[in-house]
Amino acid sequence: MVLALVAVQGACHAQDFPLRKPVTLVVGFAAGGAADSAARLIAKKLGENIGQTVVVDNRGGAGGNIAHQFVAKAPADGSVLLFGSVGPLTIAPHIMKVGYDPFKDLAPISGGVNFPNVLVVHQGAGVKDLAGFVAKARKTAGGVDYASTGAGSASHLAGELFNQRAGVDMVHVPYKGGAPALQDLIGERVTSYFAAPPTALPHIETGKLIPLATTGLTRPAYMPNIPTVAEAGYPGFEALNWYAFVAPGKTPEPVLERWNAEIVKVLNDPALGEALKVHGLTPQPTTRAAFAAFMKKEYEQWGKVVKERKISMQ
Repeated sequence: MVLALVAVQGACHAQDFPLRKPVTLVVGFAAGGAADSAARLIAKKLGENIGQTVVVDNRGGAGGNIAHQFVAKAPADGSVLLFGSVGPLTIAPHIMKVGYDPFKDLAPISGGVNFPNVLVVHQGAGVKDLAGFVAKARKTAGGVDYASTGAGSASHLAGELFNQRAGVDMVHVPYKGGAPALQDLIGERVTSYFAAPPTALPHIETGKLIPLATTGLTRPAYMPNIPTVAEAGYPGFEALNWYAFVAPGKTPEPVLERWNAEIVKVLNDPALGEALKVHGLTPQPTTRAAFAAFMKKEYEQWGKVVKERKISMQ
């Protein structure tokens, strides 16, 4: 009788997912950006589906590393999740001491969303396509410069990967975010920028910026007339921005599996997919194993680029 009662109580508790308290989805960037917009859309739908409040907690700073450090040490009971990003998970650990091991202190749940960068130049750069840009980079003494949202960011490493593949040596100019980088590009104080499409598109449409190529393997639906870097002469080139779901490393497997099921369900929702596309974001639902493999592949790729390009925080 006692055993039967315990079994019933266990079954009831399993349905109280994940706990009888609010769920926190931590985001490593300030409100208003692509990561925050996606996290809030997904959190709202998750909350509706599981019948619990899912609170978005913005913990910006250090290129997203502060949020990743926080979640790595958070309670491993399923109540705290992280909307992790490519930089802190697969790039920054090669460049600096981040205070966590992305493969031990954080547990993969699922892919989240992704989007390519678009290489843009200001209207006075004198180039109209990628071939012209490469020619300019090779002819310019000291190389052309390119902006990024900071050392170790996705836009930084996209430029370094392009340096590697195109055999050029662009000069990296790090900024403290996308807004100041874009402002200086439009003001012609820097030549080029691997920008997030949602922020670059309005200036492309007004002619202030010239788009040369996108960094995914396929053209995004909202930029169908702009070739990919791969199409423009560098087969296999891919440098995506992505955000994904991870949890504290010691979170129990059953909880991780349940979260995967709930997150994949949300990301496959057609209405949510359309809402994300408004922000230039593509849903990326995966199994836990598939995301773990993807993360390892990204970690290895960017590690090679960091080593070959001799990238450091200095």
